[in-house]
Amino acid sequence: MSTANDTTESVWRGRYLGVTVGAVALVFLAAMQSLAVTTVMPIVSAELDGAALYAVAFSGTLATSVIGMVAAGAWADRSSPVPALTAAVTLFVIGLVIAGAATSMEMLVVGRLIQGLGTGGQTVALYVVVARMYPAALHGRVFAAFSAAWVVPSLIGPFLAGAVTEYLHWRWVFLGVAGLTILFFIVVMSRLRGRDLHTDEPAKGRIAARLGFAVAVAAGALTLSLAGEFGAWSWVVVGASAVVIGLAARPLLPPRTLRAGRGLPSVVLMRGLIAGALFGAEIYVPYLLIDEYGFSPTWAGLGLTTAAVAWAAAAEIQGRYGDRIGNARITLFGVAQLFAALLFAGATALLHLHPAVLIIGWALAGAGMGLMYPRLTVLTLAYSTPQNQGFNSSALSISDSIGAATAIAVMGVVFTALTGTHAGFPVVFAIAGVLTLLALIPGLRMGHAHEQHR
Repeated sequence: MSTANDTTESVWRGRYLGVTVGAVALVFLAAMQSLAVTTVMPIVSAELDGAALYAVAFSGTLATSVIGMVAAGAWADRSSPVPALTAAVTLFVIGLVIAGAATSMEMLVVGRLIQGLGTGGQTVALYVVVARMYPAALHGRVFAAFSAAWVVPSLIGPFLAGAVTEYLHWRWVFLGVAGLTILFFIVVMSRLRGRDLHTDEPAKGRIAARLGFAVAVAAGALTLSLAGEFGAWSWVVVGASAVVIGLAARPLLPPRTLRAGRGLPSVVLMRGLIAGALFGAEIYVPYLLIDEYGFSPTWAGLGLTTAAVAWAAAAEIQGRYGDRIGNARITLFGVAQLFAALLFAGATALLHLHPAVLIIGWALAGAGMGLMYPRLTVLTLAYSTPQNQGFNSSALSISDSIGAATAIAVMGVVFTALTGTHAGFPVVFAIAGVLTLLALIPGLRMGHAHEQHR
């Protein structure tokens, strides 16, 4: 465990260097694989004759990640995060190997489901490692680095995946990441060896019920992502899935989360709302540029690249000056920037403005998220004790996944229903705008957990 005397240290020097490099690399590789799959999946689907399972190959990973989050969080709260991290990385690598060796689409989907278990567990376990090894004053820096590790893949991931597929084979998009993951996991473990990251007062109680609720959430999220396939029954499926997710998620989140209770519940709720707003709308930015302006897929990625760069810059500002800016101001600045980006996007779609308005304006979305996203993680750990760091970290990630999955599904059903009209894109961005404004409610109720002094 770290002490207050550690606050003068840097995450990139001394005893933290190896863990920081390895952990950031693991986050980077998970992000790279996630974005690379988007590029290569059409080729994989064609080779394996798997069009019918195309959507499941994406949604399955998100769904099973919830189970991994809950399992890793409970495990870390009862002992050390190191065994949970080891199990998660092992599952991630096994899933990648199965997907890379797949001879059918069914086999690839199995690999992706196992990969999701590892991805969710790895995220939560790394959060707890940060909580127990780094002093609170350095948490913002670490999570800013994690945010940057998600940004770089958005810049080079699609191009690199295309090059690997063209000059080697799509299988190496999976197998190559598996090999590198093993390498950097060894780096992390070599630095964690001998460090006692156990909690002095481990959490107690049975976890079977929580895992059962996690499975229910995963099943609901998977069904929700396929709602568009049910035609006239789509909204019935959306409603039923949302009810299942809401009921099953309550025991996995802090009490009063769905009522925006002050403190940690509002932190977790805000994460879900802004994740739904950003990730739900983001997939329609390149779609708009391709469909309405005739951009190629490569050039359409510019809309996301500007946001990625702004996200990294804002995350670094938050990491350095977050305590000085304050949580209320971060909420107001972040929500204002995200909402402005959605206004630019909606106006571009509605009025057919020059595409530069959308591309430049969408950078504001990245800037807003770069301020808010890592700050919410810092606050979650600040509100936590060694007995519930795993639970709270998993709750934050679960809220993230549920918010994104629900928003994407609802926006997809609405967009499909408006096909053939000019209202689809503006309405999708309007839904995201409403979610953004709703985020102000929990955002201004987060309070402070004395995160700068812990």
